[in-house]
Amino acid sequence: MTDLGDIDITRAASLLASSRKAVAFTGAGVSTESGIPDFRSSTGLWSRYNPAEYGTLGAFLRNPAKVWKMLWELDGLLDARPNAGHEALAALEREGPLAGIITQNIDGLHQAAGSVNVIEYHGNGHSMTCLECGDRFTREQVRAMPRGDGLPRYAACKFKAGRPAGEPQRCIIKPDVILFDELIPAEAQTGAMGLLAGVDLLLVAGTSLEVFPASEIPRVVRAAGGRVIEINLEPARGLRPDILLQGNFTAVMAGLYRSWKNQAGRG
Repeated sequence: MTDLGDIDITRAASLLASSRKAVAFTGAGVSTESGIPDFRSSTGLWSRYNPAEYGTLGAFLRNPAKVWKMLWELDGLLDARPNAGHEALAALEREGPLAGIITQNIDGLHQAAGSVNVIEYHGNGHSMTCLECGDRFTREQVRAMPRGDGLPRYAACKFKAGRPAGEPQRCIIKPDVILFDELIPAEAQTGAMGLLAGVDLLLVAGTSLEVFPASEIPRVVRAAGGRVIEINLEPARGLRPDILLQGNFTAVMAGLYRSWKNQAGRG
């Protein structure tokens, strides 16, 4: 456990125990202990790949082979496994007041840990779509495809308009992640707002709240009179939580879950 006072964990667990409906809002910091560096960290992808050149849909459409160089590296990170913090959140959904999770992460680790109601605000790296015909593929299918110029090659694209007869119909495959110049899907926005309806407690974990519009989620809860617990190595700027639990996500989250179980008579 980190150098946290037991009183802070106990107070946070008390809020959880008395909550009618709680939701977790998570970011990259919840997965770093699973071996996935924060994109913005000194070892993250953006330290090696300029987001303007590799992180936009415009860049992908201009030169998909170039962007796939970064995407293959990202794909390798998605073999990570959930950590104890992911598992504690899944247990709180299964056993307690946690109604679900809104995550900015694309790694699928919440679901792998057993969480069921997960809104993936920025998409998911485990599925991919052809931008031409709309066919969907799993990571496993894409990994098995032949590669040409670094691109996954699937020569059975259904989109034929404007292509010369006899030319191979190759899909242009992109992971189902939201790039910087893309809008948040309506399904994710609607799902997030639906999940936040009636929430009286938001658990913010592993996010610096730097990415809009996801950064507005705590404000939505605050405006409705809800309380906020923050779990972060460094406090998120401007959040001003009711309780700040500063430390590593896995240790803090596991401790919070244990304290909640004791207070709820489940220990």
